[in-house]
Order: sequence, then structure tokens, then C-alpha cells
Amino acid sequence: MASRREFFKSFAKPLEIAKEEVTPALVRPPYAKSESIFQGECPKCESKACVTSCDEKIIFIVEDGTPSLSFKQDGCTFCDECAIACEMDVLSLENQSTSDWLNAIFSISTQACVAHNGVICYSCKEPCIDDAILFNGLFNPVIDDEKCTGCGFCISRCPTGAISYKAYELKETKESE
Repeated sequence: MASRREFFKSFAKPLEIAKEEVTPALVRPPYAKSESIFQGECPKCESKACVTSCDEKIIFIVEDGTPSLSFKQDGCTFCDECAIACEMDVLSLENQSTSDWLNAIFSISTQACVAHNGVICYSCKEPCIDDAILFNGLFNPVIDDEKCTGCGFCISRCPTGAISYKAYELKETKESE
């Protein structure tokens, strides 16, 4: 009989392949108006109050001086503090609809996900308060894009790193056009 360690090692090869394919993408903090406003205003901000206001510590500043989210350790609680603290008015509570600011699509790798490989695992589903992760019976989780708010808690909770996201440029809002 194989040990539990050997069993989980059997998933290591697909996981390594999946991680090589993932490229870092910038996911913007919630309540953003547009990518052009990020690029124009955030580099001028000296306080970086959005970073210091985040209790989850998921907002960081990238090389171009704009904020991005990292879901490696935690997810976004949508506490509004980053928008309240934003001195440049780049983040605004007026943009509370995720369709206005979410700039990423989340997905689950069928190769790296242990549930897709016959192991009962709900690590991604449990922190999802929006019920955006659906299971076909005990296995085969998928993310419902219509329900997903992009909080990212599923990413930090997945034991195999099977959840990734693809970021795209924020759409321009009517106010910023």
C-alpha cells in the first residue's frame, strides 16, 4: 500500500507544469475607475495609503508605481478601506459593482487540482462566501464567472496552487471617458 506522501507526490508533476505556465498578472484593487487613471495618477501618489490601509496586506506597489493585489497569503474582504484612503480618487466607492472594476478571470487547473483527480477536497469552496465555486458531485470544481467577485481567497487556500487568474485591462468607465 502506498503512503499518503507518495499519493500526494503523484500530483507533483502536473502541478509543476501548471506553475510554469502561470505568468504574473496585475489585478487591481477594488473600486477602480480605469486603467488609464491608475497609470496617470497612482505614480504621483506619495502616501500609498491604499497599501497601508489594507488589513489583509494584499495590496502592493509594482515597478510602475501602481497598486496591484497579491492573493498568495490572503484575499480581499472588500472592506472599502483602500477606496476611503485613496487620496488620488483612483479608487472610489461609487464603483462598488464588480462588473465595473474586476479585471481578472479565475480558473481551476484540472491537472493540478486534487479534486479533479479523485481526491475529496473543498479547500477552495469553503472560503468562497459567494458560492462561486461549483462541484459536480464530490469532484470537478469550476468557478462560476457570474458569481465570482475576485476576492482571491480560493487561491491562498488551495493546497496545490491549482487556481490561477488571467488579468486584463480595466474597461473605461463613462466618467473617465
